[in-house]
Amino acid sequence: MELRHLRYFVAVAEELNFSRAAERLQMAQPPLSQQIRDLETELAVSLFDRSKRPLQLTAAGEAFLPAVRQVLTQVDQAVQVAQRANRGETGRLVVGFNGSAAQSVLPGILQTFRDRFPHVDLILRELDSHNQHQHLHRGQIDCGFLHAQDPADPALQYVSVLQEPLVIALSQTHPLSEYPHIPLQSLAEESLILPPSHMGQGFYGQVMTLCQQAGFTPKAIQEARWIQTVLSLVAGGMGVALAPASMQMLQHPRVIYRALTDTTFHIEMGLAWRRDNPSPVLHEFVNVVLQTQKSRH
Repeated sequence: MELRHLRYFVAVAEELNFSRAAERLQMAQPPLSQQIRDLETELAVSLFDRSKRPLQLTAAGEAFLPAVRQVLTQVDQAVQVAQRANRGETGRLVVGFNGSAAQSVLPGILQTFRDRFPHVDLILRELDSHNQHQHLHRGQIDCGFLHAQDPADPALQYVSVLQEPLVIALSQTHPLSEYPHIPLQSLAEESLILPPSHMGQGFYGQVMTLCQQAGFTPKAIQEARWIQTVLSLVAGGMGVALAPASMQMLQHPRVIYRALTDTTFHIEMGLAWRRDNPSPVLHEFVNVVLQTQKSRH
């Protein structure tokens, strides 16, 4: 038994006329009659009383009709589900993000994506850039907002989504706090608070490169994993920190932010995903990210 046999049966049952049903199905009447007979032979029942005018359903046909309609409705729904999944309109997407993304690009991207694809199960995981790389390789997240790595990972596709200036986080009592703009070189003798170097060369690597471009290597480095910890250490006078400008939204009563005099010092963040990930949902999410990025320029 094939689905077309069921559709043929419903058309004849609703028209109660083989000619009209054949016209509705855009086929010749003799083949339609033969297909219905084949169905009746397979079921071992008569579905139509052909001796009556107009054509009538038998008791078996009356009982068969609602069940067939239900089957065809479920098939149509299954087809729609498969098509929506193929278009990336349904499914599951696990997105990693770091603190910088949460304070900058992530809220707008999530809102746009949720508006367009409300039936996607979107799961968010806050991870530093190093752990995002590990999770991507293990398939634990589908994509992640992270700071650019150097060298680039050949297994990952990467697109830059944000380049923002750096600011300096200082204790309110720090001597440099009285200046509205501070040269990066002024930090040469300061203890710099950074994420642990073993967590990858994302933000850490970019900051170290900028310091070297400014002509110095940090005198001492105090490691802290999370931005809240960084701010607490800055407030306690343990050092100063360089942070993306968007992090200024995170306020601490004893921490102030100052701009750098050199406005060319920027930090880069992007979206990364595995090149071999075929997910249509991921494809649509990347499209939203690219469109959102384009609209900002």
